[in-house]
This record gives sequence, C-alpha cells and structure tokens, in this order.
Amino acid sequence: MKTVTYLVKLGELTLKASNIKLFEKRLVQNLKKSLSSKKGIQITLRAGRMYVDYPSENDKTLAPAVEYSLNHLVGISGWARTEVCEKNIQSISQTVFEQAKIAKEHGAKTFKIEARRSDKQFPLQSYDIARQAAASTYDSKLLDVDVHNPDVTIHVEVREKCFVYCDNITGHRGLPVGSSGKGLLLLSGGIDSPVAGYKMIARGMRIESIYFHAYPYTSDEAKKKVEDLAALIAPYGVETHLHVIPFTKVQMRIKEICRTFRWPDGVNNNIQPEAYSTLLLRMCMMECANILAKQIKVDCIITGESLGQVASQTCENMAVTESMSKYPLFRPLVGTDKEDIITTSKKIGTYETSILPYEDCCVLFSPKHPVLRARISDAKMLYDAMDCEQLIKEAFDEREILKFSAHDYVAENF
Repeated sequence: MKTVTYLVKLGELTLKASNIKLFEKRLVQNLKKSLSSKKGIQITLRAGRMYVDYPSENDKTLAPAVEYSLNHLVGISGWARTEVCEKNIQSISQTVFEQAKIAKEHGAKTFKIEARRSDKQFPLQSYDIARQAAASTYDSKLLDVDVHNPDVTIHVEVREKCFVYCDNITGHRGLPVGSSGKGLLLLSGGIDSPVAGYKMIARGMRIESIYFHAYPYTSDEAKKKVEDLAALIAPYGVETHLHVIPFTKVQMRIKEICRTFRWPDGVNNNIQPEAYSTLLLRMCMMECANILAKQIKVDCIITGESLGQVASQTCENMAVTESMSKYPLFRPLVGTDKEDIITTSKKIGTYETSILPYEDCCVLFSPKHPVLRARISDAKMLYDAMDCEQLIKEAFDEREILKFSAHDYVAENF
C-alpha cells in the first residue's frame, strides 16, 4: 500500500542528552493527542527524526489535520512532506527530477540540491549525492543551477530510507509541552498576554489562563474576544482551560475606596488614591490568581508585562504587583520591544483578534493620571483598607471554566 510520509526534524530537545528519551516521548504524545480523532496515522521516532505516515488513499482528509498539527507542534525545528525512494542514486535522481518538475510548474527557474548522508554505509558522500542527483534535472534543462539564491531547494536525506523533499516548513522549536511544569497566565484581550503565554509554551510549559470580566462595564464581545484568544493559543500548548472570573464587585470596591480613602497622618504621600486604581486592580487580580494557582497546582504565574510599556509597568509598580504573588512571577516579555511582540502575535495568529476594539476592565477603570512609582507600603495600605478578600473569594467561586484543545479543533474542522 502506498503511503504518505512527513519527515519531522526535532528541535532543542536533541541537546538534552541525559533526558532525550523522555523529551522525545513527550513530543510524540503531544502529536498523537492532537491527531487522536483521526484513524490510520502512524507516528514513529528513528535516529533523531520523527515520521508521520498514513495510507495515501486517505490523503485528502488526513493531510490538512496532520499539517495543522505540525504547524502548532512545539519542540520541532521543521517538517516536510517527503517522497520516499530506494537507496540508490538512480532512484534518488529520478525522484529529484519529479520534484523539480513540480517546482517548475509553480514558477521555479533555478534550483540547488542539499544532501545529507546519515547512513555512512551509503557509497556516495553528501557532495557526490547532490552532484549526481542534480545531473538529470540540469542536463535536461528543466531548471538552472543556482547555489546562492535558488527558487527551490531540493533536500535529499539518506537514512534507513531515502527521503526527497522541497518544502521545508520552519517549526516553533523550543521544548515539548509538558516537559517544564505548569503555569497560570493572566490573559487579557490585548496583544501582549497571548504572546507571553506562547513564549512559555515554547519553553515546554503547560498553561491555564485566567481572565477577569467586569460585566456590564466590559461587554460580552470583550469576553468572547478573550475566549477566541485562548482558543488560538491552545493548540500550541496541546490543551488549556480558561477561567473567567466575574470581577465587577471587586472593581466597584476599588472605585469606592479610591473616592473615600484619606492618607493617615504621618504618611508622606500627596498622590490622590484614585491614581492607584489600576495598581489596586492588578493586586486584586494577583490575589485571585493565587487562589486558582493553588487549586490547579501550578508552578508559576505568567503576565504579559513589558517594562515601561504603560504606566502600571514601571519597575516600582511591577514590584507592587509581584509583592502580591505567592508564586514565582514570570514576565517573558519584560524586555521585548513592542514591534517584536506584534511580529510574534502575527506569527501565532492572535494579532487580528487582539486588536478588535473591545476594551478590558483595566482600560475602562484606568485613572487619568496613574501613579508611576508606587511604594509597596502605600499600595498595601490602600489594599488593606479595601477589605476585599471575601469579594475576591466569592468572585473566584462564581468562575466559568472553558476548555480548548488541539484535539477538539482537529476533530471539528478536518
């Protein structure tokens, strides 16, 4: 039976000499989980490569599912749909010629061969394989050779079998999801937090997300936007849960305390309490995140903060937020330029959703002149005056939990 084969190149995990088998096993498990709704697919690991095979008669239905899953699989440096041929130079040359014809049909005029000989028993070295495999294509004047800037590069890998392919798709690299613990992402509707989640996923971390919703001050469209963002990043992390916290009462308490609070005598602070409202909101969010983090047993809390990007993200203000966390607080974007964050958001497909004009609760309740360099002692004085622990606990108990996964997306769409 003729089969379709995808060759998958492993990423950074190949450097993990002592634990490589565990990393490889996790990578295979993640891909199998994504494709578990599809029958007839075989996934194997051999000598630093992963192979995905299925009967060619099922190509029309299985190819989109396999390619979607590979495009979202963290821990691989690249993948390609490949032709498999016999391990002799005649078969290799003929297969290269067939690939060159396809490339010409798509407008290519020049080509080069990149050969790799992993099987050292093969009689030709890599350079000789490339030279002889290119001969028939060049001699027939099908394509011209250009080793510096070719229209198409045809790859030849001689392993236990011989693989010939053109389109080498770049992967997300990183480590297989599940190899680096579990984190809780504070997910908003902006550009930054989905990228922060993706960055930690790419380091092998499983994530769940928490979102704070202040209906009716934030719309159902804003909530749907965050749900869509969670669904978009879920396939990279195999699966995730989104915990939606109704935070309206907490925000009203913040507004009330900022209006009525007066600094005690002896406190050297001439800043209006209202200037602390965004910071107080983030402190309350962190306290709620602590409760969830303990329940779902995470190792860290993740935010999309980037130093200096907005007023609440100065060193002093971030220190206030961090003082509320009972877990290690990871900020993967802290030193990242905004344009680089946008580039990544476009790469992972979250940008167009993030820029939809539905504002989150932080934006709607932000003061005109927020405090820029808050003291932890002053911020905690305001926080303690709110006496909002019970409100936060009630909001947590009323949370909505949504699940998103690569498996569900593949099952429903392919």
